[in-house]
Order: sequence, then C-alpha cells, then structure tokens
Amino acid sequence: MPLIEIKTLIKADLQTCFDLSRDIDFHKASMAHSGEKAIAGKTSGLIGHGEWVTWEAKHFGIIQKLTSKITEFDAPYYFVDEMVSGAFKSFRHEHRFQTKNGDTVMIDRFYFESPFGVFGKLANSLFLKRYMTKLLSIRNEHLKVKAEEIRL
Repeated sequence: MPLIEIKTLIKADLQTCFDLSRDIDFHKASMAHSGEKAIAGKTSGLIGHGEWVTWEAKHFGIIQKLTSKITEFDAPYYFVDEMVSGAFKSFRHEHRFQTKNGDTVMIDRFYFESPFGVFGKLANSLFLKRYMTKLLSIRNEHLKVKAEEIRL
C-alpha cells in the first residue's frame, strides 16, 4: 500500500492548525481548482469523530464522489479520515500535529490502495502517487498561509 508523508512547518498554534485541517468550508476553498464540494453528511463547519462527508470533485477530467468518515480523534493532536466509498480501493489519511518552538508541525500520512490489481499498482507508480502528493501539498500550502494569517 503506497504511503505519502508530508511534513509542513506552520508558524501558528496547534489548535488553529488542527481546526483548519478539519474545517469543511476551508477544505472546499483550498480545493477550488478541482471544484470540490461537500454534497452529503457534514457539509460545513468542523467535522468531528464519527462524522462523515461525501465530496464531489473533478479529477482526471471525471466528476467523482468520495465519502470519508472520521474514525479516530484526539484533539488537537490527531485525527484520521478513512474512505467509506469512492474511487480508491481504500485510503486512510492520518493528520498529526506537534508543537515545535511555539510553531506547529503538521504531518500528513496518506495510505491508499488503488483498485484493479496490477493495473492499479501501475497507475500508482506512473501518476497517481505524484498526483495525490501534489493535491495534498496544495491543500497544506493553503492551510499554512491561512493559519499564519490568523496568527498575525
């Protein structure tokens, strides 16, 4: 199962980063380039333990739907969202937050499994892992900018 790990240093407090990371409205704004919108479940505000959201977005020129649920939650240090249904065979996204010298280190660990067996593994190595890394990096940069603006 492929793993993407991204560490982002943010000059903002832990709670701000944690809350922005689980804010449905912020997520929609940070993913505007893909037209991502929440269409079912928790569709606005802060998502919490046991809650779910269905997203609709355009990726690879195709409109897709994906439902994920918050399965683990330890505010303001950690939460996990896992796919319930969607284009992947499975995914687990761990969001971790640590304090370092008054700033926050946000650590994303995104484990995913593609459908279609060997063809899915080929897609992972050819483009999917790179695409997902870029998508997460764009979101993290938006989060960093917003959290640091709040700090000012």
